[in-house]
Amino acid sequence: MADKKFYSLPELPYGYNALEPYISEAQLRLHHDKHHAAYVNGANAILERLDKARQAGTDVDMKATLKELSFNVGGHILHSLFWANLAPAAKTTKEPGGALGDALKNEFGSFERFKKEFTAAAGSAEGSGWGVLALCGKTNRPVLMQIEKHNVNVAPNERILMVLDVWEHAYYLDYKNERPKFVEAFWNIVNWNEVNKRLETILK
Repeated sequence: MADKKFYSLPELPYGYNALEPYISEAQLRLHHDKHHAAYVNGANAILERLDKARQAGTDVDMKATLKELSFNVGGHILHSLFWANLAPAAKTTKEPGGALGDALKNEFGSFERFKKEFTAAAGSAEGSGWGVLALCGKTNRPVLMQIEKHNVNVAPNERILMVLDVWEHAYYLDYKNERPKFVEAFWNIVNWNEVNKRLETILK
């Protein structure tokens, strides 16, 4: 049997203290090194479990196993997107330009309106979840989504452009239980160049 690939924890594209004061070094280390790593390790453990069962010809509880796999893989993918759509405040702009800026203004009327709606979406995500900006595969219109946990309420055919993690593990050291303050801080460290690049890649 050929060697099979497993998931790996990506390195951050900036230093652990690079997002301060909006995300502290302690918060970022805990979020990346502990929480994100747990999803990677969880997904890989399930893949190993499936490999062993297939080699031994034994059965597994597919419903429970695949639900657990989806949760961990979803967490890994969303966190990987999240790190990349952040950047030190000194390297960011207040709002996007290029194709992304045009798309948001065309859809929402203005960047400020988009920001208001995204803030509301992220702030009102039920329980542990995510605020998401995506591109509809059918209409090519920017759409907002709320993802509960890592894998619930995901709309099919939506290509993700930007995500904001609003699980408490993303902000509790810095903001305690005050999610709105974390969401407001997020706007200071959005890597609009990366988000625009994702859109341009999809539109090619």
